[in-house]
Amino acid sequence: MKFRLFIIIISCCFYSKTRAQDPVFTQYFLVPETLNPGFSGFMETTYTGIIHREQWPDLDFKVTTDYAFVNTWSEEMNSSFGISVLNQRENTTNYNFAQVNANYTYRVRLNDDWYFRPAIEAGFGLKSFAFQNLLLEDQINIRTGTINTGSIDPLLLNDKVSFFDISAGMVFNTDALWIGLSMKHLNKPNISFAANGNIPLDTFFSLSTGYEFLLAEYIDVQFFPYATKMFLTSNYMQQGRYNRLDIGTSILFEKMFFGITAVTNPAKNSINSHLLTSINFFTGLQYENLRLGLSYDANTSKIGKTGGAYELSLTYQFNLDVKCFGCPNYTGR
Repeated sequence: MKFRLFIIIISCCFYSKTRAQDPVFTQYFLVPETLNPGFSGFMETTYTGIIHREQWPDLDFKVTTDYAFVNTWSEEMNSSFGISVLNQRENTTNYNFAQVNANYTYRVRLNDDWYFRPAIEAGFGLKSFAFQNLLLEDQINIRTGTINTGSIDPLLLNDKVSFFDISAGMVFNTDALWIGLSMKHLNKPNISFAANGNIPLDTFFSLSTGYEFLLAEYIDVQFFPYATKMFLTSNYMQQGRYNRLDIGTSILFEKMFFGITAVTNPAKNSINSHLLTSINFFTGLQYENLRLGLSYDANTSKIGKTGGAYELSLTYQFNLDVKCFGCPNYTGR
């Protein structure tokens, strides 16, 4: 009971005093819409998908995250429109975060090689917390050693908070390279559970890159098909005083891909922080219009036996015959 209460208190501190941290997916390069609205309509056809993540399943503090999106392209308007839904849940405190976003992206041709895709995103979010699971001071009767079921703490009456959210992003790309920049929560919405509290949600900054090339252009590929490709990716994220840098690579065959990502913590905010926090392994399969991705995060820190994190993604591209310069598909198809 004491350990459970300790986990609950730590969870409350994490979600309030750090002003919340946005969920980050290991397979961000397969579903880049999770990071940047500028990737909406990137395939210049109708595109949809879902991704499910389970983090630390061996701990009481298990976090589950789901993301679903759909976007479509209008050649007449030179634009794309998209909608996404994000939901995150924590099993011990019944913390729940849900958000619905709508986005718009416009394509600008800079020259024969480069395209620029600015985007804006607006959404509505809802956070809730099961504060009834907390044991507060006025519930403890020191004289009798009994626990009262009720509390007069006003925090218990404010277990939900809603907010309006604005984000923006942009992508520069050629047919082999992309550079994405995004900033979420530009309006810094108030996410305090207290009636008169003011806890602005920190702006989430992301700078991501991806580069794809034929392996045969650099090495002898006697043991691989000539069309075998390599994909390099990186993603730097900053929110408040916390940052993270992911660096990954994968090998892409016609129907399958395999890869590995190193997750680092450059800031090392405390003396016990680790530079390398996890090694992530991923694989995937492309079958006609469907693409399936699977990943596992192997924890390298001293947090203990967490069970790592699992992700499963499924995306569907409606028109595989789209031929457009400047809308590369970095998924091995």
